[in-house]
Amino acid sequence: MEVTNKSALARELGVSRSSLYYRPKKPDKDEALRREIERVMLKNPGYGSPRVAIALNINEKRAARVMSKYALRPARRAKAPCKPADQGRESLEYPCILSLLSPIAPDVVWASDFTFICYRGAFVYLCTVLDVFTGEVLGFNISRTHDANFVLLAIRRAIERTGTVPLWFHSDQGSEYASGIVRTFLASHGVNVSMNPKSAPWCNGSQESFFGRFKVEFGEFDRFETYAELLEELYQQLLLLKQHWRRSSKQLLSLLKGDSLLLRIVISMVL
Repeated sequence: MEVTNKSALARELGVSRSSLYYRPKKPDKDEALRREIERVMLKNPGYGSPRVAIALNINEKRAARVMSKYALRPARRAKAPCKPADQGRESLEYPCILSLLSPIAPDVVWASDFTFICYRGAFVYLCTVLDVFTGEVLGFNISRTHDANFVLLAIRRAIERTGTVPLWFHSDQGSEYASGIVRTFLASHGVNVSMNPKSAPWCNGSQESFFGRFKVEFGEFDRFETYAELLEELYQQLLLLKQHWRRSSKQLLSLLKGDSLLLRIVISMVL
């Protein structure tokens, strides 16, 4: 029998007529929340459900359910590539100055490290030099390969931009930093060398923290169609960071006023 109206259809199905007009509200609410979550994650790609829930002032279980439903996942760092040149190499006898002091003035300790960026199945390497006191990016270099000259160029750029050298230069014991080229260059400028103990990356925490934040906040690297586009955006972001930290450093130094010279003298006496 052909059903021609809602009442007849309801009788045919054995349900109330009003139930034919019912639309569940949860899908609409979930869709609205999905858009809110995406807006938060666009600004903070590393946010998981706990921090999304805090940002939106909602229950964490609700945030987790909707993120799972729509496959919304935070950005995560890829596994690091292997470095055969570092395996089995004896430890160098350099102090780890960051385990002995915490700088209270600029240009006391510069720290450097490099990280990998996975782009369309290949690795791109980013090396930075930071002032441990201010956190400012003083110099950087980007390349498809990593060797002593790769990190040396980042160091040269930091010195050229600041017009000075630090009391100490801190790094890990990777083959790039342990090379004669880098160590000779630092010694020729009167810079003391400081290194992590082998297999102790936490001793260079400022660099590890910087790279972790930078990768998450930068977002998906594969969104760029070409290597040139990726390179341009990396340079833009790093230059913006340098400008930001330069302003922050000036504000910090203005608080020290005339005491900064005294602090340098005290640090020099301790060292």
